[in-house]
Amino acid sequence: MIINNWKKVIPPILRRVESMGYKIFTQKDYDLNLIGVRSPSRTPGRFDDMFHCVYKDRGDWIEERYVCTTDASLEQHLNPGNSKGVAVLKPGQYRGAWRLDMHRGKYLALCQRNAKVTVYRDNNKDNKTDYLEEDTGMFGINIHRAHKSKLVDSTRYYSAGCQVIQNPADFARLIGLAQLQVGIGYDSFSYTLIEADKGEEEWIKRL
Repeated sequence: MIINNWKKVIPPILRRVESMGYKIFTQKDYDLNLIGVRSPSRTPGRFDDMFHCVYKDRGDWIEERYVCTTDASLEQHLNPGNSKGVAVLKPGQYRGAWRLDMHRGKYLALCQRNAKVTVYRDNNKDNKTDYLEEDTGMFGINIHRAHKSKLVDSTRYYSAGCQVIQNPADFARLIGLAQLQVGIGYDSFSYTLIEADKGEEEWIKRL
């Protein structure tokens, strides 16, 4: 986890999201901006993407970054659980689509319960993530963790299209912040997925 305190300056990731025409949340402490940055790599199986959680704390801007995957695992690409193909979340902003709930009935996560999202269905069963046919609906594209207590290198058992945070401590931190947002009266969560720019590509390559 990396934490940056930007004081009163809006973090660059938020300015970028806003420049793309998406909504950013700037008014209240702990009104979370959740942003996924997808690596240009189209090889599934690695945690090679970045998850940003950006919020205000007593008026100061805080940015936290967690290593994640925004793609399905290699195993899901080769043998998708859906006849249409494996789900790959389409970049965009999805307003209020998530709420705190039990992921597969096992532990608290941010679960897609409130609104539809759009995914690409990659059905050519190769070892590359492809943006093919679009599909919109309630697919259970949750934001959850990988292993409950340790770091793992492969996304094999953890990602069938969800947004999956690698480090369980980072995920616990995110859920704590989500509970603070619920505490200020906002119980739905928006998520924005974007493609990495050049600077982010260089950072992600070092993962």
